[in-house]
Amino acid sequence: MKFAGSLRSFLLAGILLPVGIVVAVNAASLYRKTLAAVNTAYDRTLLASAKSIGEQLAVTGYDEAAVLRATVPYSALEAFEADVQTRMYYRVSNLHGQLVSGFADLPFWHGTIPPQPPYAALVNFYDTEYRDMQVRVAVLLQPVASPGGRAMAVIQVAETLELRRKLTRRILIDFLWQQAALVAVIGLVVVVVVQGATRPVRRLSQELQARPEGDLTPLPAAGAPRELVPLLDATNEVMARLAHMLDNQKRFIRDTSHQLRTPLAVLKAQVQSALRGDVEPRQALGEIRETVDRATVLANQMLSLAKVEQLRQQADVQANDLSEAVRAVALDLAPLVADKDIEFDIETVPAPVLAHEWMLRELSRNLLHNAIKHTPPGGTLSVRVHADTRTGALVVSDSGPGIPAELQARLYQPFSAGDVRSGSGLGLAICQEIVRALGGTIELENREKDSRAAGLTATVRLPLAENVG
Repeated sequence: MKFAGSLRSFLLAGILLPVGIVVAVNAASLYRKTLAAVNTAYDRTLLASAKSIGEQLAVTGYDEAAVLRATVPYSALEAFEADVQTRMYYRVSNLHGQLVSGFADLPFWHGTIPPQPPYAALVNFYDTEYRDMQVRVAVLLQPVASPGGRAMAVIQVAETLELRRKLTRRILIDFLWQQAALVAVIGLVVVVVVQGATRPVRRLSQELQARPEGDLTPLPAAGAPRELVPLLDATNEVMARLAHMLDNQKRFIRDTSHQLRTPLAVLKAQVQSALRGDVEPRQALGEIRETVDRATVLANQMLSLAKVEQLRQQADVQANDLSEAVRAVALDLAPLVADKDIEFDIETVPAPVLAHEWMLRELSRNLLHNAIKHTPPGGTLSVRVHADTRTGALVVSDSGPGIPAELQARLYQPFSAGDVRSGSGLGLAICQEIVRALGGTIELENREKDSRAAGLTATVRLPLAENVG
């Protein structure tokens, strides 16, 4: 879910909006139920008034010849005298609608009695409009009998609705005030709770803003709410990666400025010597070419070392076959093998590794190039790629002098092995960085025969692609 606004506003809207909808629905339901209850209560009063009028009726004659007489007592209207806003009207008629007493303009009832009326009497209630006012009407069919006659009277008592609606509105307003107070309390609680819950976040923000430039030390997670711990862990992980990248950049700049300074100084001295005529031009050009070649190799290896870190950050890496990369590199280096008349043997099996193709080629190139360089003319060099259920292994065995024990501890440090292998000392450092980036291991082991050095075996083990992650 995406949300770019205030957390406080989001919670207020997320809580108060459903509460408001529930309150509105409850208010509408309450209004209908209250109005129904008020109508039921006041309908009883209307029925009582109609019955009071019916008790005072008299008749002479029978059926069609019957003549009704009505005397409306004051008690029939007494129930409404306390409310000056309510008006009451009545009409007494026979079954044919002929007026006996009351308001002649009150429309005669033409309805029917419900099959199951709410009361024992023959009564019906309905709403209509009278004199531009909404009224509630009670209709009572009252049998009238006397020693001298018998008839059926229709008694209508109408009441305006001001009192009913006023009472209903009062109940509804009281309910809404209570609900408004409840919503206000909920809103206040949300604001206070959010303010307290976000206090650690604000404190964390202040700590980050107060940090000096370049400070990427981990954020303390002690005392932080459990909900913030994943955020702190993720932030610390990002800061650790940034610190690692910055350290690599600083190291690259430092090493570049330090290591390139020497060949450039030598190159400058050689050019000056050639200009002065201290050496023969051909010899001077040869020395300059060697210096440029060494500087080029050094620059390429330093760029390769930096590229390893760049590829390490890539997430969309596909599986590549280690054996294909080794065979391609071996084919590229075949002229070097032929120049030294080396007995070369290669044996590979498929070993898919989750790695960038350049990494596998660079790893193979550095190992093979070092092995070729330090294998004596006419010596032997073997390359093996094999795999088990979890790892793929690259084994390069040469017949060179091996590595002195005093250099093995710092062998993978940049520029530390140059005197031993007559190189820049970056090849093994590049190999180690590639292996670390791929989650593997690298081992260098001297082989001995008859207490004498018989060569060096370099073994690289990398997890197979289906076992990564």
